[in-house]
Amino acid sequence: MSQRRRLPNSLRWWAVGWMEMGLSPADVARRLNVSRSVVERLWNQYQSEDSVSRRPVPGRPRATTRAEDRFLALSARRRRTTTVPQLVADHFQASGRIIFATTVRNRLHNAGLYARRPVVCIPLNGRQRRNRLFWAREHVSWTQQQWASVLFTDESRFTMESDSGRLLIWREQRTRYHQSNTVERHSYRGGGILVWAGISLSGHTDLHVFHGGTVTSLRYRDEILDPYVRPYAAAIGNDFILMDDNARPHRARIVEEYLEDHGLERMEWPARSPDLNPIENLWDYLGREVAALNPPPRSLHELKQGLLCVWSSLPIPVSDNLINSMGNRCRQCIQGMKIHPDKTRSYVQCKHCPDLLLTPSHILECPTVATKLLKMGMIPLRDSLWELLHSPDAPRIAEAVIKTFDGI
Repeated sequence: MSQRRRLPNSLRWWAVGWMEMGLSPADVARRLNVSRSVVERLWNQYQSEDSVSRRPVPGRPRATTRAEDRFLALSARRRRTTTVPQLVADHFQASGRIIFATTVRNRLHNAGLYARRPVVCIPLNGRQRRNRLFWAREHVSWTQQQWASVLFTDESRFTMESDSGRLLIWREQRTRYHQSNTVERHSYRGGGILVWAGISLSGHTDLHVFHGGTVTSLRYRDEILDPYVRPYAAAIGNDFILMDDNARPHRARIVEEYLEDHGLERMEWPARSPDLNPIENLWDYLGREVAALNPPPRSLHELKQGLLCVWSSLPIPVSDNLINSMGNRCRQCIQGMKIHPDKTRSYVQCKHCPDLLLTPSHILECPTVATKLLKMGMIPLRDSLWELLHSPDAPRIAEAVIKTFDGI
């Protein structure tokens, strides 16, 4: 068995103890499976320094200083889309020294920054943000019994080729362009199928397939509301509430008249809020299940049959879990000052500090925002900012900031 080159600290103390007991360096070296010189140097270090820890060995000098590390991290935070070669060029322009791309990546990793895909969000104006916040506050305290009366509906289009970014394959190294590891995909995905469905707690409607043409308000009334929604509402009872988005066919006059004539209540829905509709996640589930069929659909007829087959066997707990997440969706929307939901950005960045979101706590960090709010009379001069942000008036200040951020 080969000898050890170095000893861990625990065995170093064992070696010192055996030497103090009277064992020779050769016996200690034989027990620890190291050379005699290692034990002798360890014993000399213990007698001279009263320590057995390894001495710090000077390594390769750092390519960047602490200040340059902060410069790289700050540059990446200010420009989130910047690349490593751009950071290398910025460092060279600032310091006149060339560093490797690996060094930049290591410094960013040490600062907690990693290359990741950005979250895609929908741009919203101030009124849409306020409507989302009002809707979320109104429904965040709803009970499961109240959500059980809601039928969440939506349309979605499915194509022959999956557009999911989760598609992965197993392959060996340096075989990226092998035929077996290549997926054929047309630039234009060809024909597709538009479907409609609705889900509620402990049930869902049948999947309806639109045959040709666009969905008009007349088709929506005759093909959706009359054969699907009205019977479903009768099964739920008088507490039935229809949830559909603000698409033009859904808000037409003939649709409004139909719902009023049949006593069907509609939920007010904030514009551009797909992240609040649980059926959006169900479409993703349905698309992945159809893409996993073996063999995959090769025609529109097979795609239609696959969609109907997967929908008919849809597990009820899948849709129930999505509807039960409505409380959490509302809370995430309310907390949008600090975090961004998956599909929409509720608040904007401060114009004076691009790295920070315009939140009530940011009033403490941005003197420009605080000064303007003071001049606008939103914060009483007699109260300190810190006390105000931890007082019952904090929500009022938050709403004031949200309503006036365009002018700040």
